[in-house]
Amino acid sequence: MLTYLFLHLVNHALGIWSIELAGHGLVLALRLWRSAPGTIALYGAASVHFALALHTIYGRRHWALPPAEWIRLWAGLSLPLLLIRHAVTTRLASSLYGFEPNYERVIVVLLTSGTQGLQLALLAPGWIHGCLGLWFRLRHRAWARRMRLTLLILFVLLPLLSAAGFIHMMRAVEGAGHLLPPVDAALVVHQAALNGARHVLVTLYLALIAGTLILGQLRNALERRRLRRESVGVRLLARSASGEQDVKE
Repeated sequence: MLTYLFLHLVNHALGIWSIELAGHGLVLALRLWRSAPGTIALYGAASVHFALALHTIYGRRHWALPPAEWIRLWAGLSLPLLLIRHAVTTRLASSLYGFEPNYERVIVVLLTSGTQGLQLALLAPGWIHGCLGLWFRLRHRAWARRMRLTLLILFVLLPLLSAAGFIHMMRAVEGAGHLLPPVDAALVVHQAALNGARHVLVTLYLALIAGTLILGQLRNALERRRLRRESVGVRLLARSASGEQDVKE
């Protein structure tokens, strides 16, 4: 997942030079991620990551977390909400309706729908989540501590370059005082179906998160209740044993 995000951010950053260069990078990325190994690796990693997130939410006994963990949790849980829209209008539209994304087409859709801000924010939560998770794993290693400044610069600079590249491509598509190109016909015809698919996926995602959280809290409440009963039972046994000892004396 972090590799996908890294390559996606780099691809956006190529737009600083030209939309054509970014387009060539997009073609290579599509070949990679739409290949059988790339698809299995990407969606397999996403599925495993989501399953682990649900397991963590269910198994957590308390929510007294340090700020860095709250940021990591927010980033990890908010990424799918933004990514679902992107996936539906690109991968799903391509698989079902033959829409082949390129930067000009995607930017036209974003500009006409007024959601270009979402695209700029799309990868930030995942990048933050992935980088924090990687740092939590590596921070105890000496070489990682020596490279901390370099890693921090990469962590901050790459999303900024990506945003700059995307803004440059938007300006190139808009042109100076020119009308936007028409939206792809495949998206216009099937927009209602795509919107419905997006709503279903978002609802399912939120239901899984909420259901897992509720089940985890219910499990915690039952465990606390069981522990209280066991504690009461232990005290009663102790009092009974003490009473028997007094009688013998």
